[in-house]
Amino acid sequence: MQQTRMWTRAAEMAAQTPAERNRYVDLLRALSIGAVVFGHWIMAAPYFQAGVPSMDHLLQVQPWSRWLTWIFQVMPVFFFVGGFSNGVSWDGAQKRNQSYSVWLESRMRRLLGPVIPLVVLWGILGVVGYVTQVHPKFIEIGSQVSLVPVWFLAIYFVIVMLVPLTRSAWRKFGILSIIVPLLLAVGGDWLFFNTDYQSLAWFNYLFVWGAVHQMGYAWQEGKLGGLAQSTCIAIVGITALILLTQFGPYPTSLVGVPGQALSNTTPPKLPLIALGLTQIGLLLMLEGPMRRWLSHAKVWTSTVLVNGLIMPIFLWHSTVMMLLIGFCFWVIPQVFFAAPGTGQWWALRPVWVSVFFAFMMLGLPLFLWLERVVGSSNPRTNYLAVVMLSAILTCAGLALLAGGGVVGDGPMGMNWIAVCLPVLGAVLISVMGKRISK
Repeated sequence: MQQTRMWTRAAEMAAQTPAERNRYVDLLRALSIGAVVFGHWIMAAPYFQAGVPSMDHLLQVQPWSRWLTWIFQVMPVFFFVGGFSNGVSWDGAQKRNQSYSVWLESRMRRLLGPVIPLVVLWGILGVVGYVTQVHPKFIEIGSQVSLVPVWFLAIYFVIVMLVPLTRSAWRKFGILSIIVPLLLAVGGDWLFFNTDYQSLAWFNYLFVWGAVHQMGYAWQEGKLGGLAQSTCIAIVGITALILLTQFGPYPTSLVGVPGQALSNTTPPKLPLIALGLTQIGLLLMLEGPMRRWLSHAKVWTSTVLVNGLIMPIFLWHSTVMMLLIGFCFWVIPQVFFAAPGTGQWWALRPVWVSVFFAFMMLGLPLFLWLERVVGSSNPRTNYLAVVMLSAILTCAGLALLAGGGVVGDGPMGMNWIAVCLPVLGAVLISVMGKRISK
């Protein structure tokens, strides 16, 4: 019954889609997040041997699997799609004479709805674990793995905050607004590898993802696309990626590998831009036939349905996985009998991915309800300074949680600063503003 109602609502929304909407954007958003979820569920490698539980990582156990990250690292696609969507959204806000503060607050609420319940849950689990004397390492690993996905929201929302500036830069300078952050990213990598000022390379979070985001503006305005141009972009991207990782100083893996000193993601480095060019080129080559395919009612309704669920799935999928793994370690650890990377382990991967998916679907109604409760969609008005401060507090907290989970040196073994900052940001934006009458 619940599934029928969801499909009916999605069909109603799909029927109201304006003819000019680029439906391919929505499909790419759903596919990119789906790839992240699937990749995380594959990479986790719990193991139980001789009474000792361990939480291994496939990229560490089998180095050849690092090539898989060339497929499952799809964050460039999401930032590219984000540039397209943010360009459309900001242009629409300007046409409606909507202020920056109201526009930013509406985007902020879309972030707070799904993420605050997740942060609060892990704060509660951390306290419960301390009181029940669960080993801090279990809480640390569980919360860190579960909260790693929020790094993306932290940097993405910083880029959203800069949309008026970056959109204006695109209008005035066009392709130069892509080239400049790309060159700054080159400079950040040079500093990282050749100087003692490696901390400055952390600005590459803005430069790398900002360059990809600017390309989304170019796509939205019809400056990217076509078979010839898209093919050239893909060739340039894959060539640069091979040269950088196989003949340059960069590792093959495009996500961080536990125990590996050098990572392409912390801070972001040039291979991620090369990967982005490859993905963008390949995806734009398919745009024409995919948009025609999406014109079919059932296909488009399915895309609308998945997009309505994709953010809670993205945020909660690792938590569902880690809670299930923790429960199995506690009750039936023998289910993790297969050594990670063995043929037996690989044969069981479809089973475990199916189990994770099933529990994700069981929890989804709760996650959607929490999102609706926390993230009120009612428009509000706030001083711009309040909205900005709320966003900064939230992003800072999410960045800390993505880096280290909830465990820290504070009371009860918790990093209370990291846990409380996003909650404080949510409270601030909720109590300071006034509802706008409809």
